[in-house]
Amino acid sequence: MVGERRPVVLRNGTVLTMNGAHEVLVDHDVLVVDDRITAIGPRLQVPEGSEEVDASHGLVMPGMIDTHRHMWQTAMRGYGADWTLTQYFVWYYLEWGKVFRPEDIHAGNLLAAAEALDAGVTTTVDWSHGLQTTDHAEAAVAALRAVPGRFVLAYGNIQDSPASWTAKPEFLDFVRRMPIDDMLGFQLAFDVTGDPAFPEKPAFEVARDLGVPVTTHAGVWGATNDDGIKLMHDNGFMTPQSIYVHAATLSADSYHRIAATGGSISVSTESEQSAGQGYPPTWAIRAHGIPVSLSMDTSVWWSGDLFSAMRSTLGADRAREHMAAHARNDTVTHSALRAEHVVEWATMGGARALGRDDLGSVEVGKKADLVLLRNENSPAMFPVLNPYGHVAFQAQRSDVDTVVVDGRIVKRGHRLVGVDLRAIRGQVEQTVEHLREQLGDEAWEKGMNPDIPESKVLDNPYTYTEYRGDTRTSV
Repeated sequence: MVGERRPVVLRNGTVLTMNGAHEVLVDHDVLVVDDRITAIGPRLQVPEGSEEVDASHGLVMPGMIDTHRHMWQTAMRGYGADWTLTQYFVWYYLEWGKVFRPEDIHAGNLLAAAEALDAGVTTTVDWSHGLQTTDHAEAAVAALRAVPGRFVLAYGNIQDSPASWTAKPEFLDFVRRMPIDDMLGFQLAFDVTGDPAFPEKPAFEVARDLGVPVTTHAGVWGATNDDGIKLMHDNGFMTPQSIYVHAATLSADSYHRIAATGGSISVSTESEQSAGQGYPPTWAIRAHGIPVSLSMDTSVWWSGDLFSAMRSTLGADRAREHMAAHARNDTVTHSALRAEHVVEWATMGGARALGRDDLGSVEVGKKADLVLLRNENSPAMFPVLNPYGHVAFQAQRSDVDTVVVDGRIVKRGHRLVGVDLRAIRGQVEQTVEHLREQLGDEAWEKGMNPDIPESKVLDNPYTYTEYRGDTRTSV
């Protein structure tokens, strides 16, 4: 872990405050004392012994926030690059997700946590639906505690029904013992199939009793859709803390319910446009005034950074806007979704979704979660004429020079601080070896493009209910 805090000042940067006015401050310093931003201005006087970071020719922005990442899958980085969503369900939900041991959850979380910090993602929601036992959960938490980032454990278990695993004494004991604090939050993570019997209701009641939010994959083609939203709404389980992931195949009625109850939507554009959840829905979400955050979903398929999320979200939204205009024999002359908007979704959007009004912007008094984009060796990092456009379309993880989390430098000079990548590599290699042994060589190779068994997976990947919805005809 990183050591004790000392004051830090980032000198002479262009600061994207992401405050209410979206001020951009040129040639400004940002001073951090303890865990807070204490001053912003040109040529600040700083405490003796402050660590100075040269931010000239660089962009200082809030730490980015990912509201939905299956961190436990990261040890399989890129394995499912060609999967459809159905193949993902087959591999993890129906066949091989159950062979992950606690130490495999630990390895995936370690790698994902380091990957997030390296890319300037200072807060990550670990949508951890591979927690078959509380030993798996303990391993997940241990990994998150071992890396100097800010995380939220979203506890889930795709191998059991939500009503079952949330009722187990060992789960409730784990929650009572879990060290929830400023650096580690807690949510429940499960989906609602739309079964009229509402088998997920007891799990919502547990969440309500515990006083913790629920995050759920909603609006996913062939899996979760309007019926589930209606059940949540009619039973009083839609709250301002609810996070609906994807929301790509919902009707206007469902969007109205989300808007009316104050929830937010986590968009994973790389996932939606590639796997098949539905067309990335930012155009519909904006029309209903629903708050948006961004997420990367899983590195088993896609990149693990929010630069890709911002870029792909702009591309998908604008492509649809142009296509809709062309269908009317019209032309788009001004893009409705601008780079400034997706940078906000990657920062303040995540903070709002998590109820963290102390994160997401560079303002005096806010938590000191900061990112410096600066790369003197990259011809793509100058000139910086449109700072928001530069973040969204030009920058990438290799341009993340410095990352500050809770007032401590965790990446400096393009290198992580307090993270032993060699040790993480060793753990990940053991997990990959275990998985290959469990599958066997033939199944391992076949798993990159698995066959679809004759089962209900095309209609419902959840094994705890026989319900089959009519989502293919309701969109």
